[in-house]
Amino acid sequence: MNTYLSAVLIIFAVFAGWVGVQHLARAFARRHPEFGPVRDEGGCGLCCGCANRDTCPTSDSKHPHTH
Repeated sequence: MNTYLSAVLIIFAVFAGWVGVQHLARAFARRHPEFGPVRDEGGCGLCCGCANRDTCPTSDSKHPHTH
């Protein structure tokens, strides 16, 4: 049981850490627009709903939502 609980907590901590890194990157991009927008390296279906389409947008295309 301890192993299971530890694994769940570690996975949650890694996920929360990644969300924190994304937040910091977006905040940095807002403060320093001369460097350009943050490049989201995520997959399909994260923010634009492209999971229901046949193709995903490329990194060159614009997402309809801002983060």
